[in-house]
Amino acid sequence: MAKLKSVFFCQNCGNESSKWLGKCPACGEWNTFVEEVVNKAPASSSIKKGVSIVSASDERTRPVLIENIEVTQEVRFDTRCAEFNRVLGGGLVPGSMVLIGGEPGIGKSTLVLQVVLNIEGKKTLYVSGEESLNQLKMRAERLGTYANKQCYFVSDNSLERIFTHIKNVQPELLIIDSIQTIETELVESAAGSVSQVRECAAQILRYAKECNTPVLMIGHITKDGTIAGPKILEHIVDTVIQFEGDQHYMYRILRAIKNRFGSTSEIGIFEMQHSGLREVSNPSEMLLSHNNLGLSGTAIGAMIEGIRPLLIEVQALVSTAAYGTPQRSATGFDARRLNMLLAVLEKRVGFKLSQKDVFLNIAGGLKVSDPALDLAVISAILSSNMDIAVDPSVCLAGEIGLSGEIRPINRIEQRILEAEKLGFKKIVIPKFKNIDLTGRQIQVLTAEKVEDAFKILFA
Repeated sequence: MAKLKSVFFCQNCGNESSKWLGKCPACGEWNTFVEEVVNKAPASSSIKKGVSIVSASDERTRPVLIENIEVTQEVRFDTRCAEFNRVLGGGLVPGSMVLIGGEPGIGKSTLVLQVVLNIEGKKTLYVSGEESLNQLKMRAERLGTYANKQCYFVSDNSLERIFTHIKNVQPELLIIDSIQTIETELVESAAGSVSQVRECAAQILRYAKECNTPVLMIGHITKDGTIAGPKILEHIVDTVIQFEGDQHYMYRILRAIKNRFGSTSEIGIFEMQHSGLREVSNPSEMLLSHNNLGLSGTAIGAMIEGIRPLLIEVQALVSTAAYGTPQRSATGFDARRLNMLLAVLEKRVGFKLSQKDVFLNIAGGLKVSDPALDLAVISAILSSNMDIAVDPSVCLAGEIGLSGEIRPINRIEQRILEAEKLGFKKIVIPKFKNIDLTGRQIQVLTAEKVEDAFKILFA
């Protein structure tokens, strides 16, 4: 009979301890240990004696030289969602386990339900531990027509009963929504605890690998933005995808954090609508507004998000400080980098902005980190300061150094091509080498320092 044992688990990293500790020795976090009761199964007699329980005839356990390993190409199946396929690396791989995380209400369940309802010819089992079948039906009706006529739904929290449903349905694709609501009888603790999440995920992973069935698993996140549960959950799955976005804006970004079958630099962009998520194939056209002609404080920057070039609108407002102490505010942009750029403008270029309020906004609700947006940021700031509009047919891309120089940036050809595709006539970039511009309709202007760029823009 299994023995009951009380142990302590770190809620941050899953580290196990026989006694309570104030600070976790593994991750260094304070007050994260919680007590849980687990079943301690007696060790097998064969293991006690040191005898292997795996048959010697099992070919999977035999060591093989690397030149004797046969490489087979993964056969992916199309999810009928181009943006989702892009992030996965071309589609779902049989036997893979994909974990999708995101904030509450961001649209994780809507995304997964919309994907599985559009997959044709694949028997699917959707296990919901959070919503009833009536709620799933109403959501499916809101999404509209669907192509998958072999999608089975069940609302259950018991892992043992879920495997019974799997045995009866024999699905080709399994959905778990969400892993924090599933519990197994092997662990004597509440659903969502470290031990429950670890054990349930391990058993589902074993099923996925043995039956060669892909699994899409939805996970909750903590207030710090990380996947809830032990850190080992992100290690055992094949792909970790983060669903990001602001609930006050319509755009959602699907970003791969870990991908064993593809690149982590790909992103997918969606637009949240009443009838579900709509794929955005050309986000630059949606992020640019065309009603600001002749207005100062606006500049267009060419950035790279993942491997996709985007043109976004940078808005700035500079005004005299009303209360003596100037304010510095940035939305969607790093505030510390904004302060650095303002210091460069004052020290190297000679613009006095120390007694003025500076407000910066990235249009569309996006959060950007590409340093190539620096040139567009300072151009929008000076445009607002001098009340002179930047030519709307000009695009900018360049990183600003502390000495006021415009530093080279990566993938400049993609930025130029995107600006030309959207109808821009000029683009201001740093000086470059070995770039072929033959056949380009856009005029490429180069600048070594910030003063050179300002002469081009405000001459």
